[in-house]
Amino acid sequence: MLIIYLFILAVSFVLMFKSADLFVSGAAGLARVFNLSKLIVGIVLVGLATTAPEFAVSVQSAYLGHPEIALGNAIGSVIVDDGVALALAGLLAAGPILINCQLLKFIGFFLLGIDIFAFILALNGTIGRFEGLIFLLILGVYYFVLIRKREVGETLASEEEKLLQEIKKVKLSRRKEIKKSVFYFTGGIIGVFVTSRLVIWSATNLARTFSISETVIGLTIIALGTSLPEISTCIVAARKGEGEIAVGDIIGADILNVLWIIGASALVSPITVELKVIHFSFPAMLVIVATMIISLRIGCRLNKLKSFLLLGLYLVYFLLMVKLFVL
Repeated sequence: MLIIYLFILAVSFVLMFKSADLFVSGAAGLARVFNLSKLIVGIVLVGLATTAPEFAVSVQSAYLGHPEIALGNAIGSVIVDDGVALALAGLLAAGPILINCQLLKFIGFFLLGIDIFAFILALNGTIGRFEGLIFLLILGVYYFVLIRKREVGETLASEEEKLLQEIKKVKLSRRKEIKKSVFYFTGGIIGVFVTSRLVIWSATNLARTFSISETVIGLTIIALGTSLPEISTCIVAARKGEGEIAVGDIIGADILNVLWIIGASALVSPITVELKVIHFSFPAMLVIVATMIISLRIGCRLNKLKSFLLLGLYLVYFLLMVKLFVL
């Protein structure tokens, strides 16, 4: 049965990745057809779409009575985004990735602030519905501030323009394009939620098989799997010389993982996790996020040395996780 669980988990991640890709393409296509604001699409729709796998797995885990997976996936995805996805972007880029330090100062400190806030709320081992609602309200304020900041809008609008230009390569009539976009959008959503059920089923069975916490499964295997969109986006962006897009994608995804995914999951069902897991996972996340922000602020660039540092921190985190909670 172990082989079956692992096989279903691997296949589910592949199908989930493709489904999320269809969802993004469909969302961008509909936005272009109906002439929606590229700024709104860039900040809200595409950002939410790239975290669709994490959202689907965490929210359904909370609904199905597995809150440990919900929280572990969200926190683990932040760690994977910074320690793996961003590190690979820096290692594979042709040269140092230049960073907009003025923009990083605002968003970077905001990310670190909400991470600390989430840790404080989780110190009692529970994140309830009221805390989840607070997270979602903070997310709404965050979006409002971003939309009002012109320099952020220009950056995200240009990124969205690049995404839409890819879609424009296929010349279709308006009706056919609407049908195609709706098909991609709907099929992507269905695919993400169906495959997330399979991920939850196989992950919970793996946890029982190895007699380890579901939170640990969420922090490691599921977090890696649901972060595939961010990892692939970072690698592609870095290889195309668009490293700053990779950095923006990671920071945006980190914020959504805390505010959107933990908030929505807690609203569905209060999240209760063992204190020893809380006391390990949150400080680990804070160390990696703080290291990422500080390293990017130094010289306003991400080079290979800093990338190796982030990847090394992730490996240390992973080995400590295995030693403390698996062996």
